[in-house]
Amino acid sequence: MREELLLDVPHRQVVLTIPKILRLFFRYKLKLLNSLCLSVVHSFVKFLHTITGIELMPGVIAVTQTFGDCINFHPHVHALVTEGDTAPDGSFHCVPLFHDEVIQEIFTLEVFSMMLRKKLIGLPLMQKILSWRHTGLSVHSKVRSTAKEEAERIGKYMILPLLSLKRLFFDETAG
Repeated sequence: MREELLLDVPHRQVVLTIPKILRLFFRYKLKLLNSLCLSVVHSFVKFLHTITGIELMPGVIAVTQTFGDCINFHPHVHALVTEGDTAPDGSFHCVPLFHDEVIQEIFTLEVFSMMLRKKLIGLPLMQKILSWRHTGLSVHSKVRSTAKEEAERIGKYMILPLLSLKRLFFDETAG
């Protein structure tokens, strides 16, 4: 991964989640996970443009996961994102501060736009969710790497399987 995909620039691991009320759509239309990943990529492009005023295309490796800690259905995206982009002159435009609130606003609009466009939800449901104190759409970007090796470690973490045979055991007393 390090040699093929990763640039030698700072990266962020960003986890983006959707509300429980929308998860049902993704459970029965798994192809929507592709659209969710595209919404994530569009969110980062718009975020970088909002922050810098420059059209930048960050490097993004987005991985959908469909399970939570309790092995419940919980579709969300883990993204490994470069903190900027290389300009045509070869210089790297770095955006070291990721503002989760701004990314969350952009991501929210991207997800709702996608779901409205696909006619999965209507404006009343969208407005209802937006009126909630906690919409269920969230962004967490605190994990940062400054070296390719760290970014590779984060990337490997992002693709861990749901279960590991090494961590399973049989409790004879409980049967």
